[in-house]
Amino acid sequence: MTEIGLGKKTFARPAKWIALAVLVALAAGLRFANLDALGDANHYYTAAVKAMSQSWQNFFFAAAEPGGSVSVDKPPVGLWFQVASAAVFGVNGFGVVLPQILAGIFSVLVLYRLVRQAFGALAGWLAGLALAITPVVVATDRNNTMDSTLILTLLLAAWAFSAATTRGKLRYLILGSFLVGVGFNIKMLQAYLPVPAFLVFYFLGSPERWGRKLANLTLAAIVLVGVSLSWALLVDLTPAEQRPYVGSSSDNSELSLIAGYNGAQRLLGMGGRGNGLLALFTGGANAGARAGGFQPPQGAQPPQGFQPPQNQFRDDRPQPPQGLNTPQDQNPMRPDGAPGGGAPGGFNIGQPGAWRLFTAPLSKEAGWLLPTALLSALLLTVSTRPRLPLAPKHCAVVLWGGWLLTAGIFFSVAGFFHEYYLSMLAPAIAALVGIGIAEVWRLRAQHSWVALLAVGLASVATLAVQIPTANAYVRDAWWLPVVVAASVAGGVLWLPWLSRRFAFAAPLGLLCLVLAWLLTPGIWSALTTLYSSANQSLPSAYDGRASGPPNRGGTQIDQTLLAYLQANTQGVKYLMAVPSSMQGSDYVLATGRPVLYLGGFNGQDKVATPAQLAQMVADNELRFIYADARGGGGGPGGNQSEISTWVASACALVGFDAAAQNFGAPDGTPGGAAPNRAGGFGGMQVSLYDCQTPKRSQ
Repeated sequence: MTEIGLGKKTFARPAKWIALAVLVALAAGLRFANLDALGDANHYYTAAVKAMSQSWQNFFFAAAEPGGSVSVDKPPVGLWFQVASAAVFGVNGFGVVLPQILAGIFSVLVLYRLVRQAFGALAGWLAGLALAITPVVVATDRNNTMDSTLILTLLLAAWAFSAATTRGKLRYLILGSFLVGVGFNIKMLQAYLPVPAFLVFYFLGSPERWGRKLANLTLAAIVLVGVSLSWALLVDLTPAEQRPYVGSSSDNSELSLIAGYNGAQRLLGMGGRGNGLLALFTGGANAGARAGGFQPPQGAQPPQGFQPPQNQFRDDRPQPPQGLNTPQDQNPMRPDGAPGGGAPGGFNIGQPGAWRLFTAPLSKEAGWLLPTALLSALLLTVSTRPRLPLAPKHCAVVLWGGWLLTAGIFFSVAGFFHEYYLSMLAPAIAALVGIGIAEVWRLRAQHSWVALLAVGLASVATLAVQIPTANAYVRDAWWLPVVVAASVAGGVLWLPWLSRRFAFAAPLGLLCLVLAWLLTPGIWSALTTLYSSANQSLPSAYDGRASGPPNRGGTQIDQTLLAYLQANTQGVKYLMAVPSSMQGSDYVLATGRPVLYLGGFNGQDKVATPAQLAQMVADNELRFIYADARGGGGGPGGNQSEISTWVASACALVGFDAAAQNFGAPDGTPGGAAPNRAGGFGGMQVSLYDCQTPKRSQ
C-alpha cells in the first residue's frame, strides 16, 4: 500500500475506505445514541404522521389530526418518508426520527463525494467530518422536523447542477431543478436559499455557449416552478369542504401559506414589522421592536391535563448540574414574558445584525467553523486568476460560498425562525472548511509564509468565536486549553524552516490545526447527543443544561379526562375539540382518534365556525369542546372569541367532583362540583363543555 499523501490522490484505496467507514460510524454514533431521551420528538408532526397513516386523503393533504380538519404548516413530502418509516416501525419516536437520521448520514456521504471529485479525498473527508459534527445538524437529524430531508435533497441537487456544469448535459440541469422543487415540497421557500448559487455556478462554470445556457436555464426555471407549486395548486384547486383547512394560512390557501407564514413572515417577523435589513448595517442596535405574533402572557400556565408540548413557551428543564452554566441571554422566558434573544417575532435567535451568527445564542448552533469557512472562500478566490468558464476553485466559491452567502444573509436579518433552521448553513460551511484545509496544504509547498499566515488568521478568528461561545454555556470547558495548545503547536510546526528540516513537522502541524478547529464542535455535538434538548418540538444544540429523565418528551395527558371522554364519545367522530394542536396532539398520539384543532397549530387559524360546530354536534360528529370558561374570548387569535361565545350559550359545563376526582358531576355547579379544573393557557381559562347536553339556565 502506498503512503497516504495530501494531493489529489489523497489516500491509498484501503486507507480511503477505512477513513470513510470511520466517518460514517462517527456520524451514525452521534445520531443513533441516546434515542430514548427523545420521546415522541415533535408531537405536532408525530401526531400528523399518525393521522396521515390512517387514510390516503390525510396522507396526501398532510392532515394534522386523524379527523382531517386542518393540515400541518408544511408540505407533505418530508412527512411522507416518516409515514413510510412508521408503517414498519410504528408511530413512535424511533419510527418518525429514523428518516432524518438516515438523511443526515447520507448527507455526509454526498458532501464527501461532491468535494472529493474536485479537491481530493482529504478535502472530501474533512468536509464530511465537519458536517457530521456540526451540533445543530446533529440535533436536527435526531428530530422529526424535516430539515435533514431537505438538506439531503439540496445536496443531491448540488450534485446534479455540478454534473450539468462539468458534463454539459441538460438532463442533469433538469434533474437539479426537479430536486429543488421536491425540496420546496418539504419546507417551501427555505429550499430556495441555495438556488442563486446553483444557477450562477452553472451559468459561469459551464463551457457551453451563452445562448444555450440561457435557454437551458429558462427550461430549468419552468421545471423548478412547476414542480414547486404542483402540490400547492392541487390543494388550492380542491374544494375547501373536501380537504383540510390549510394550517397557518390566513385564508385557507397553500399559496397564501407560501407567501405569508412560510414566506414574508419569516423575514419580517410574525407581525410583519421586522427591521432586520437595517439591523444588518447597524449591528442590531435598531432591532429592539417586537413584531407581534402569538406570545403567552406573563405567568400564564397551561390547564391541568392540557400541557403544551416541550416548546419555546416553556422552561421546565431541571437545573444544570454542577459545572454547567447557561447565559442570561439563553433563558427561554425573560422577565418581560418574551422568548429569550429578543428578535422580532423570533424566539431564541438573538438580534438581527451582521454579528448575529458569530455570537450567542446562535453561535452554538452552526457558528463554530464559520470564520474558517469564510477565510477559506477568500483564499480560494485569490489563489487563482479569474477566467470563464470558472476554474474549479472559483466554482467552489460560487457554489458553496454562494450557498453560505444567501443563507447567511437571510438568517442575519430574518425576524422569525428557529435555531434548527441554521442547519441550512452547515453543508456550505463544511464544504469550504474541507476545501480550505486541503488548499492551504497545497499552498504551503509553494508559498509557505502565505500558508502560515492563512492558518494563523483562521485559528485566531475561529477561536475568537469558539472560546466565548463555549464559556457562555459551560463553566469548566476543560478542552479549551488543549485547543489553544494545538493551535500554537500547529503554527510552530508549519514554520518554513522547521517543516523543511523535518518531514513529519508539516503533516503533524496540519493534524494539530484540524484538531484545534474541530475539537470544540465535536465535543459540543457529543454533548448535544448526551443531553438531548428538553425542547423536543424545537431541536437545538446543547445549551448547558441537562435534559432530565428519559422519555420526558412522551405524551402528557390527563388520564381521568381521557377516560371520561372515551367512555362518552362512543360513536362520535371527534374525541373533543381544543383551541389548538398544543392541547390536542398528545391526545391524538395516545388514542389515534380525531381531535379537532379549532385554531390549528397555535390557535390562529379559523378551522371551524360556530355554525359548522353546531352542525357537527347535530350530526353526532362532536360532543365535547375544551373552550374559554369565561365565554368571552381572550384566546390567542383566529375566531376563538366567536367560538367561546357560542359554547357559552349552547353547551353545558362538565362538572368535576374534586373529592371523587371524577368528571361529569350534575350541571357542573352544585354539590361541591368545581368547574373542571379550568386553568390559564395563552390568556384563556379553558374548561370542558358538553355540547350535546342542553345548557340549563343558571
